[in-house]
Amino acid sequence: MKKLLFTLLLAANMANADEVLHVYNWNNYIAPETVKRFEADCKCRVVQDYYGAMEEMLAKLSAGAKGYDVVVPTGFAMPPLIKQGMVQPLDKSKLANVKNVNPVFLNSQFDPGNKFSLPYSFTTTLLGFNQTKLKELGVESNSWALIFDTAILAKIKGKVTVLDDANELFAASLMYNGFSANSTNPAEWKKAQETIIKAKPFWAAFNSQSYIKELTLGNIWVAHGYSSDMFQAAADAKTVKRAFTVSYGLQKEGNTLSVDNMMMLKSAPRPDLALKFINFMMEGKNSSELTNMVGTGNPNSAAAPFVNAEIKKNTAVFPDEAALKKLQQLKPLDAKQRRDLGRLWTQVKTSK
Repeated sequence: MKKLLFTLLLAANMANADEVLHVYNWNNYIAPETVKRFEADCKCRVVQDYYGAMEEMLAKLSAGAKGYDVVVPTGFAMPPLIKQGMVQPLDKSKLANVKNVNPVFLNSQFDPGNKFSLPYSFTTTLLGFNQTKLKELGVESNSWALIFDTAILAKIKGKVTVLDDANELFAASLMYNGFSANSTNPAEWKKAQETIIKAKPFWAAFNSQSYIKELTLGNIWVAHGYSSDMFQAAADAKTVKRAFTVSYGLQKEGNTLSVDNMMMLKSAPRPDLALKFINFMMEGKNSSELTNMVGTGNPNSAAAPFVNAEIKKNTAVFPDEAALKKLQQLKPLDAKQRRDLGRLWTQVKTSK
């Protein structure tokens, strides 16, 4: 009898050992409690591997890396995966929770009809700021004028940083000037460049690396950057009990949007577990836990009741209808457009 019991237990353990889902994702991009709950639900293990940039992920998969079931690319990285046949269509009949996704985040330019992908989370590019200092100065934070209007900048000279990123900074300047963030009109690009060059003397630096720290320390008062970074800066300032409050929000002229999406690889060893995982992550509570952990925007309407109240009221995380209409995903530029923008960017960086 004991021998039979041992044999049954061994067989069960061996079966469970084969129940493994492999996820290729950004680091720190799924809450640990969510993973544990999925493992209990599917009676399987989740093994995660991480990348630090989309280029790294694309290069690894293009080189023939196998063994992954689910990958979580940003919008612009999806067309190469689809074109190279590295992902497979999603069986929507097994994804009942797709009903929870806000329709605004479906049917993007990168995967029309969502044949291969479903949205996971998003970040916006916006302004983070020292709310206490801006209030003292009587300066509004809800417009790109905060980093482009020289009359406003005169009050905060040397206390502003902007991203060292041509695409993002030109997009912000284009929107400030009333144009589309995706404009490639040479005259509109030139106007955006002029706006940037006029504002540049008032900025402390082009900074894509340390603006979280600088905001938290109070060394800068305004930073152009990513919403999840601003969430971290606000939390850090609160944790160390700074005498000021760091906050962040969308701009009235519009903001750029980066959506990360769940896709199933064509070579997935366990497509059944992959579909279960994708469906599980679209359940409201499960989706909310990433937002509560790192402050990412949430494309899942059913997540709202489970998100911390302070996070939920920030339209950078849960944009209202008006804000949603003004969020734009940046389209990839062709080779000539990249050269033209590169030339304008060089002129910006070398200007006095």
